[in-house]
Amino acid sequence: MAEEMVSEQAGFRVRFGWGPNDTALLAPRSDLVVVVDVLRFTTAVTVGVERGALVYPYRWHDDTARDFAAAVGAVLGGGADEAGRSLSPVSLQKMDAGERLVLPSPNGATLTLTAAEHCPQVVAGSLRNASAVAERSAAIEGVVSVIAAGERWPDGGLRPCVEDLVGAGAVLAALSVGDLSPEARSAVGAFAAARSDLAGWLKECSSGRELVAKDLEQDVAMAAELDCSTVCPILRGGAYLAE
Repeated sequence: MAEEMVSEQAGFRVRFGWGPNDTALLAPRSDLVVVVDVLRFTTAVTVGVERGALVYPYRWHDDTARDFAAAVGAVLGGGADEAGRSLSPVSLQKMDAGERLVLPSPNGATLTLTAAEHCPQVVAGSLRNASAVAERSAAIEGVVSVIAAGERWPDGGLRPCVEDLVGAGAVLAALSVGDLSPEARSAVGAFAAARSDLAGWLKECSSGRELVAKDLEQDVAMAAELDCSTVCPILRGGAYLAE
């Protein structure tokens, strides 16, 4: 059997992967892709969308992001001079309904845009909305792929991370369908191990410690709140929104 056929988890309705390579492989073979970037992109998206905002994913925070934000009539998130909006979910708690935000992220946003090139439905999953995302995913008559974004090493390589494995596992555990690949079942196992102390796991993992050191412990606490949101952000017209 060809290597690609093995890697795509063929024969399983529900699949799980990591980062850009699995996104590029699994998205064209999926009817719905769930992107999970718990600290912090998809958690921030969930908070913004539940406020009624439209959140536009963008790969990089540079001049092209400013141009894109101007073109879609949105605020560019990421700095104190930009209405205080950023990847921090705390900063998005007071967004107004109909507000538009461009949210750059080299991980979650990049995977969103890659998946959208190949798959008709892309949604943002996190611990906060795991059951809502699972409910929508279960309604799809076809292949569902859950992608953990991961972090980046200084050389640009993928760094698998605890928070995204656990977040993906939360979505997969809530799915009411069987036929999960072994890879997907392994993520469910990670969530089961962490479920009794999600806040502790996220605070003590490498990404959590990095945020705590930057005085962003409240972001970590918000990201650890399981199923506190009923919104499932879906990508439509280049923006995540609630349907």
